[in-house]
Amino acid sequence: MESEHAGTGAATEESAPPPTSGGGGVAAIVRRRLATVDARLDINSWLATAVVVAIAAILRLVGLSSPKGKIFDEIYYARDGWGLVDKGVEWNYKDNGPSYVVHPPLGKWLIGLGEWAFGYSDAEHNISVPGHLMTTAPEFGWRFGAAIAGIVSVLLLVRIGRRLFRSTTLGCAAGLLLALDGFHLVLSRTALLDIFLLLFVLASFGALVLDRDARRRRWSRALEAGLDPTAEGRAGRPAGGWRTWPWWRLAAGVLLGCACAVKWSGVYFLPAFALLALFWEVGVRRSAGVRRPWRDALLHEVPWLALAGVLMVVTYVATWSGWLLTDDGYYRLAARYPNVPGLSDTPYLGALNNLWEYHKAAYGFHTQLAEPHKYQSWPWQWLLLGRPVAFYWSGDGACGAPTCASEVLLLGTPLLWWSFLPALFGAAWIGAARRDWRAGAILLCAAVGLLPWFWFALDGRTMFSFYAAPALPFLVLAVVYVLGAIASPAPAGARSPVGDQPPVPNDDAADRRLIGGIVVGAYVLLVALCFAYFYPIFVGKLLPYAEWSARIWLDGRWI
Repeated sequence: MESEHAGTGAATEESAPPPTSGGGGVAAIVRRRLATVDARLDINSWLATAVVVAIAAILRLVGLSSPKGKIFDEIYYARDGWGLVDKGVEWNYKDNGPSYVVHPPLGKWLIGLGEWAFGYSDAEHNISVPGHLMTTAPEFGWRFGAAIAGIVSVLLLVRIGRRLFRSTTLGCAAGLLLALDGFHLVLSRTALLDIFLLLFVLASFGALVLDRDARRRRWSRALEAGLDPTAEGRAGRPAGGWRTWPWWRLAAGVLLGCACAVKWSGVYFLPAFALLALFWEVGVRRSAGVRRPWRDALLHEVPWLALAGVLMVVTYVATWSGWLLTDDGYYRLAARYPNVPGLSDTPYLGALNNLWEYHKAAYGFHTQLAEPHKYQSWPWQWLLLGRPVAFYWSGDGACGAPTCASEVLLLGTPLLWWSFLPALFGAAWIGAARRDWRAGAILLCAAVGLLPWFWFALDGRTMFSFYAAPALPFLVLAVVYVLGAIASPAPAGARSPVGDQPPVPNDDAADRRLIGGIVVGAYVLLVALCFAYFYPIFVGKLLPYAEWSARIWLDGRWI
């Protein structure tokens, strides 16, 4: 069951909608259930979005070349990115041969594009290449792609939040909270893969939300034109044609393929997104009055879901073009690896076979990854900030004190992250009470981003807190969902609407909204202040040791 409402919503969908009225008219309750955010350009909402995105951009681009040198796993990904630009495959410049890598290439391609644009330098291997657009500090080049991914993900979350909550204010609140999260900031300023995975998973979800809106508008227009949804066959469905294809759903398949081409863990979202698309199709048919919504949805939508899956696979394979179209990749030619069974140099099919063998070897590496690491952590620690990862630390430099410290710590803004668990429970409670599709979608995606790692923890696999990155936007949406319920509670005692007229508010509801708005504003302000306090250890600012130590909470868990 679904409920449609502005902000928090009050109307709940009944088990069976009333039939359409005569003369092509549609009953008001059906119109409300099929309503979506106005698709027309809203200048004010885009101006508000631009302000939030500008804040995110300033925080992520200013001082991007600091700290100097490669920090944490940049030592691998910055070099792999340049190898892809230079050779078409990840390259070991020390041995002058292909590198054996265990992650797909798309994220490293995006890192490499920044190096191509702004230059790359590697003193260890005597590499110094100017940028094609402009030459800057080499750190800026290999971190630029991550910064852009972080900025775009904030933009996407604002617009997705606005569509989900039908509120520009709540959409901007979601984007601002993401922009002011230290975990997201650090990943946006470091040449790692996880920020790209976050971006493509979020973009794929956004495409599904757009698909949901487009399909509901299609049914609404058809009902207004006189469609009888109880009729059998084509007569009971909106008119077809290529313009009515679920283009956004197909785009979601492409984007999810991009996510998997950054890290394989993107595939965890495949069944979740397929279920969402199917449930939403059932929901629109039930709202329209289709007699057998499940049968109709399965018959007519599963083929489109299958096509989206095919596009996902094709997109994934296409990102390996550098490996497929050259002879230099690891395992690419069987003749170069005579001791590796299963490889083949058969034209065309041999390349795909060898790519499959490469994937089998990489999968074996991942399943056997159990080597202890200083900063490893378990999934149940992540939302509690039990073991953040230190990307960089130095005691060198002059700070006006006897001892100094500079650190880049992958730490979520504490007030925000310690709100996630209460928000998840709150969203589940409110969503169940209101039968709200948005709560279900948010909770499902957050669960998919976190729960698979609990399974791997049973095998003792080495893992890190940044594995939670794809779940982060959905955790923020859960917080904003609860904030929306606080800021715009369902009005108690409001008179029921008549015809197309909205509910008549009362003074009590207005007072509750005022108090709720103050609470929400205070929360966002406190998150911003918390972020500002920890900002120096997000970006590696040199501090007196005492000031650095004051920001290291939870005893030694953050050291």
